Amino acid sequence: MGQAMSKDTFFYVGTYASADQPGIYVGALNSDTGEMRIAHDIAGVDNPSYLALSPGKNSLYVASETDEGEVLAYRRDMSTGELHLMDRKSTKGASPCYVSVTADGNWVLASNYSSGSANVFPVGDQDTLGEMSAFIEHTGRGLNDDRQEGPHAHSIQPDPSGQYAVVCDLGLDQIIVYRLEEGRLVTHRETNQPPGSGPRHLVFHENGKWAYVINELNNTVTAFMYDARRGELSTVQHISTLPEGHTGEGTAADIRISPCGRFLYASNRGDDSIVLYHIDQESGELEAVDWTSTLGQTPRNFNVLPGGILLVANQDSNNIVAFQMDREDGRLTHTGFKLEVPRPVCIVPVD
Repeated sequence: MGQAMSKDTFFYVGTYASADQPGIYVGALNSDTGEMRIAHDIAGVDNPSYLALSPGKNSLYVASETDEGEVLAYRRDMSTGELHLMDRKSTKGASPCYVSVTADGNWVLASNYSSGSANVFPVGDQDTLGEMSAFIEHTGRGLNDDRQEGPHAHSIQPDPSGQYAVVCDLGLDQIIVYRLEEGRLVTHRETNQPPGSGPRHLVFHENGKWAYVINELNNTVTAFMYDARRGELSTVQHISTLPEGHTGEGTAADIRISPCGRFLYASNRGDDSIVLYHIDQESGELEAVDWTSTLGQTPRNFNVLPGGILLVANQDSNNIVAFQMDREDGRLTHTGFKLEVPRPVCIVPVD
């Protein structure tokens, strides 16, 4: 068993499940064969839809996406990946769908989609959660009557410096930068997106100069210059996530940058594809290069494992599909392996 485990790369999977069902899965990918398996599963939490590892990889934080939202803290068994519940705290908001951790590991951030609010929790001894240190509610609405009738904080992401926390509010078509001051959120800047675009998730480039936002409702990615000193986003480009001539309904979902910093990927629900962009290393602008079928339905989330394996969580076909990233051009090739998981919606690799 020990020899087999040494070849495994672990990853965690968040799903939509009731508390009496397995909801968090510990996946293992064999680095020699590419095969995937479920090593463990954990029940006891409703809709553990988004997960984030602590910087030291000792703990996993989980958003419970329910009407009375919670954030939970689990201690990891570093050898097997098993999880042990340590703590849980109310977000005092509805449908928390995103959780993140500052680079120093001192603060856990959460965003509540349905109630349009955001939270900060201090991290205590053994990575437990302290009492909430910040709670902020957005107000207003956007252009789309069906999806933007009020604020919908879809993600909250610390910037690389840890000085700022950036919230994408799908309902307001705004990206709001907060100063993170001793666990408090202080409004710093607001960046307006095109009306009806619905900003969802944001990623920072490893060089700290660029940031990218995926806009759910109009299926685009926005490229920004990022001034880390001033905490300021400046729009560089809007580019479609869909192939030319695409017809039919669909919404964009997730966004990731390759470890090498040269490629950006985004997922399309409806088209059920991953789009590959090449990142201009001088300007940060994007060029759409290729679209790859996710071999499943509704790719809500995806992530990159060590060794250049990209895993896609296809929510409505109940599977995780593995692709190999080409080191030269970033193109994706199916490895031949899939993993059956009920309603997977988040993948977090363990480096």
